[in-house]
Amino acid sequence: MTTTPLPVAPARDTRAYARRLALRHPRELTAVLGLYALAAGCGLAGPGLLGELVGDTHDGDGVIARTALLICVFVLAQALLTHAAAYATARLGEKVLAELRERFVGDVLALPLATVERAGAGDLVTRTTRDVEVLAGCVRRAVPTAVTALVAIAVTLGALVVVGPLLAFPCLIAVPVLWAAGRWFFGRSRAAFLDQSASYARITEGLTETVEGARTVEALRLAGRRAERTDQDIAGSYAAERRTIGLLTVFLPIIDTAYVLPVAATLVVGGLFALHGMVSLGAVTAATLYVQQLLGPVDALLYSLGDLQAGAASLARLRGVHRAPGRGGGTPCAPVAPSAPSAPPAASAASAPPAASAPFAASALTASSAPTAPSAPAASAPRHRGLVVRDVRYAYRDGRDVLRGIDLEIEPGERLAVVGPSGAGKSTLGRLLAGIDAPRTGSVTVGGVPLAGLSPERLRGQVALVTQETYVFSGMLRDNLLIVRPEAADAELERALDAVGAREWALELGLDARVGAGGAALAPDRVQQLSLARLVLADPHTLVLDEATSLLDPRAARRLERSLAALLEGRTVIAIAHRLHTAHDADRVAVMADGRISELGTHHELVARGGAYAALWESWHGRA
Repeated sequence: MTTTPLPVAPARDTRAYARRLALRHPRELTAVLGLYALAAGCGLAGPGLLGELVGDTHDGDGVIARTALLICVFVLAQALLTHAAAYATARLGEKVLAELRERFVGDVLALPLATVERAGAGDLVTRTTRDVEVLAGCVRRAVPTAVTALVAIAVTLGALVVVGPLLAFPCLIAVPVLWAAGRWFFGRSRAAFLDQSASYARITEGLTETVEGARTVEALRLAGRRAERTDQDIAGSYAAERRTIGLLTVFLPIIDTAYVLPVAATLVVGGLFALHGMVSLGAVTAATLYVQQLLGPVDALLYSLGDLQAGAASLARLRGVHRAPGRGGGTPCAPVAPSAPSAPPAASAASAPPAASAPFAASALTASSAPTAPSAPAASAPRHRGLVVRDVRYAYRDGRDVLRGIDLEIEPGERLAVVGPSGAGKSTLGRLLAGIDAPRTGSVTVGGVPLAGLSPERLRGQVALVTQETYVFSGMLRDNLLIVRPEAADAELERALDAVGAREWALELGLDARVGAGGAALAPDRVQQLSLARLVLADPHTLVLDEATSLLDPRAARRLERSLAALLEGRTVIAIAHRLHTAHDADRVAVMADGRISELGTHHELVARGGAYAALWESWHGRA
């Protein structure tokens, strides 16, 4: 399966989204801007009073004392107002950041599993860790700094015009330089910062693959190649960092020079105006001090631009999750229990299904949540529970179908085994039957309703994929069950545990016991039982089982089979059979070859027919 990175929101959408977030709190935003404006106004008192002092030739001692006292009062008022504004900004920033995080979590949970798998671990992990961290730093530091600076600049320029309109003109000398430098910088910085963020995703992807596949890397002696991949990723990240830093090292010195020019121009031009009697010496003094006072806010604003650009790039990446293919801006596909310790990965047992039949499905271990694939309008609830596949074709890459014209009808309560050689398309068919992927052409329906048209909540109540993947969330044992049904009572949890043979050890450990990272370690078979208990609570009517007991020791596999026997009773079961004893116990067997169903019938019918299944059966028993 090719990797398809999640999209990045365009700049216009990112700006509009940030604006909507800020404007959701108009009172707090108005209070913040008002406090900063008052603080900036108090800061203007000093230069104005000094200008008056220079122009006043009477009662020198009295004027000086009065001026000094007033300046002290305004400095104190400015300090208090700045503190209040900073506090109000922090409160508003945390509110906005919390809302943004909540929406991002909702967007992540609404991603179809197929989209998550194609995106790769590095992209999504980097967005949920580094991009969130960068954005949080931007909201907490860069945004308040920029807002403070902008308000101070606006108020100071207003005071400059009031003191002497003619004295405001020398400031315009910096405008062409600022405009040219800003256009050059902002025309390049967005792409540079996005590339920088993407480079971190590539590093994370490579390291994750290496760590998760450490045994394979060691067995195949791939350490050198993996190290070379890591070096290349780091070199790419280094180049991306150099590009962003290079832009700043060109932009900031130009700006530093540009905003020093108005001070000199104000002194020269103001002096000439004063000599010709056009303005007073006090006005020139106040105007020069105001222009000098602009340097601090302008400097702060410029040095926050890098963080603002990095934050904007991270916000674009976070917002891009909302625009991911197949999501369609829908509701989250997995409910999160209020007490659950953490959001589940897309392929975990968060929305578990219940399972299929004892020896028949000896390997069903975990339920994978089954979000809809491409977005489709919500369909009505299915009238009955039969699965129908009509002329289904599917391709992971354009022009290379791995399923070719599949037709299949599965009756409610039927147990169907899907067998065939590796690469025949068995697991791909299972994913389509579970609603994880949608067919390229054709249809997969349950009760006459397309799976792709069901909302995630309805889909999980209809069909579930059960795989070898298991997961224990860090938190209480109770939380690991409530993640499926937050409203379930302890009695229901105990019944679910009892149904899979886990009640004794679970109650001995205690529902309030911590498990997962930092808690009690559960043996693999107990982790699988916990996943099956989630299936009992989720209670879908159809299960797609991708056999996985080959990873278990024989005793654990037998215990799992006994646990599954009670779960599969009365349910429709499609088992992707990698071992033929599963097919032997099924009601029917579908034999796949080259992306097609080549044979369909009962075990005994297919053996008697002497075709591909009979050959597989003979080979399985070592008689070929």
